Amino acid sequence: WIAADDNNRMVQANDGGANVSVNGGASWTKQTFPTAQIYRLGLTAHKPYYACGGQQDNSTICVPSRGWGHENALGGLYGIAVGGGESGYVAPDPRNPDIFYSGSYGGLLTRYDHRTGQSRAITVRPDNPMGYSAGDIAERFQWTFPIVFDPHAPGTLYAASQHVWRSRNEGQSWERISPDLSAHDPATLGPSGGPITRDQTGVETYAAVFALAPSRLEPGVIWAGSDDGLVHITRNGGRTWANITPPALPKFTKITTIEDSPHSPGTAYVVGHRFLMDDFTPIAWKTGDYGKTWTQISAGLPADEMLRSVREDIKRPGLLYLGSERGVWASFDSGSNWNKLQANLPAVQVSDLAVTDHDLVIATHGRSFWVMDNIDVLRQVSPGSSAAKPETRLFAPAGAVRGVDAGVAIDYYLAAAPRTLAVEIVGAGGAVIQRFAGKAEEPKKDDKPAGDEDDDDDGDAPKGPPTAAMKAGINRFTWAMRHPGFTAFDGMILWSSRNRGVLALPGDYTARLVVDGKVQQQGFAITRDPRVTGVSAADLQARFDLAQAVSARVSAANAAVVLVRDLRAQAQQQARPGKLLPVPVSALLGRLAAVEAEIYQVSNQSRQDPLNYPIKLNDKLAGLIGVIESADAAPTDGARSVFAALSAQLAVQLQALDTALADLPAANAALKAAGFKPLVRR
Repeated sequence: WIAADDNNRMVQANDGGANVSVNGGASWTKQTFPTAQIYRLGLTAHKPYYACGGQQDNSTICVPSRGWGHENALGGLYGIAVGGGESGYVAPDPRNPDIFYSGSYGGLLTRYDHRTGQSRAITVRPDNPMGYSAGDIAERFQWTFPIVFDPHAPGTLYAASQHVWRSRNEGQSWERISPDLSAHDPATLGPSGGPITRDQTGVETYAAVFALAPSRLEPGVIWAGSDDGLVHITRNGGRTWANITPPALPKFTKITTIEDSPHSPGTAYVVGHRFLMDDFTPIAWKTGDYGKTWTQISAGLPADEMLRSVREDIKRPGLLYLGSERGVWASFDSGSNWNKLQANLPAVQVSDLAVTDHDLVIATHGRSFWVMDNIDVLRQVSPGSSAAKPETRLFAPAGAVRGVDAGVAIDYYLAAAPRTLAVEIVGAGGAVIQRFAGKAEEPKKDDKPAGDEDDDDDGDAPKGPPTAAMKAGINRFTWAMRHPGFTAFDGMILWSSRNRGVLALPGDYTARLVVDGKVQQQGFAITRDPRVTGVSAADLQARFDLAQAVSARVSAANAAVVLVRDLRAQAQQQARPGKLLPVPVSALLGRLAAVEAEIYQVSNQSRQDPLNYPIKLNDKLAGLIGVIESADAAPTDGARSVFAALSAQLAVQLQALDTALADLPAANAALKAAGFKPLVRR
């Protein structure tokens, strides 16, 4: 693409992403944009999990989903390659988070050990098929062939060509457990490409098993779908297979995904496409009796909404998610009706989906990985509720993990815009921890969701607490799991602190929604970071107590500054040329200014000024909060010692303030005698 108004500005797109030039091609940007084309999605057993997949014209990659503050457990800025290649599945070993099984075209299958960095080829049949027609290849491994673990035998791995293969020894040996499960029409097994040159790298290999799904409920049950339109099932671990293809399934449908139900034995969902036959019709089927009968579940979808993936929610039966060529859909009634679930996801091919305890993870072919977090609200929506008159409702929030999640998502539905609204966070003892008022204005597109707090807040000025949205429809408020911050004042510049409030302790909490005086509430829990061991509840309580004590002292220090500045402003507002303030008043203001200067660095005008002017007591104290909260651990002796010392120094200044204020009545008498208004301590 070349800009019509400036031919030096160009963008070129390719399999790996895109590059931009603003100087006629003399130089180009790197491909550090999230434009990966992911084929299939695998999740690791890490807490929090990693999303893994093969990237077109690139490596495989595993990317942390959230909450890895260090370089991350696996290493690498954005993630790591885990063997295999551009087109394949990634199957993380459920027993060992350092082991990954990954594929690529030509049947390549590797076992990668991140601990050692070694990648071992364990290809089922290491006979390179490059350049051969499908009919001449002994094992027809498709460009994106399935690699999946058995949910009931974590050491059992499956891979599929036109046959299903099983390994129980990490790829050392393989046994074939199926006949040819493809239609293998001879007309489809000839050379690909031409007439001048052929193109037979593996993507063109046809008549192969393209979807494989061992049952999560029944050992020995495995569903298989081929890229040429057949569906099979075994109920005895592969000893016998039955063709259960839906009779009305169009010929040559590529079965892209089979999803076994995590709730009902014998229930599965199948999606596929026929776009290579110039047919873009959405193809989706459901069976509840092991494939004896099938029901089409694509009604209501756009006529050209080509489908790639289907998943059933792991907690709510009948809640389905569809990945299509243009986005994501959801059904609350097992596929009878569909609703677009796009939110801010671009219009992009969704190649695969995965459902976790609280997230919908999305692999796209062109815009990398996405996560719709806190999908618990979807699990609480009633089927057909859009047809009935909806009522204002607070949904039960999903629990959150300290150190992993950014906050607690509090979702609520408003039947109409209310006059007043508030979200309250209540502790286990019944006390309100924080109260967030509603705000009628809708956030701008580039704003963070309501309730998100800026971790980079520099404390220059009090921004006030976040507000909760009041628009009709679904709203989300995110509580950052923190108590109120310390008292602040306009123009405050701190070098060593961020005024975020102290992190809440693990435990039970209540979200309370107050709409026009009517109250709804839902409980939720904050749990400990599962990666942290050797730390007791008493340690965390001690950390919290000390951090709160420090925050209180910072508030006391800043309140003193606020008081001094308020008295000074009252006096200065009355001063005018030819009529100076009485001497007792000027003397009092001088003593107050001296106290202020010991508590706060009054020379600070910018964030860089502390490089020249030493920070004072409020800044030193505030910085201790970050020290205390630097890890899930009991406070260090050093932190306690410094807090005691700084607190004592602050006590001296607060006493000096009280001593100076003892002269306020005399100063006010002088003001009155000179015709000025008295100073009011507010």
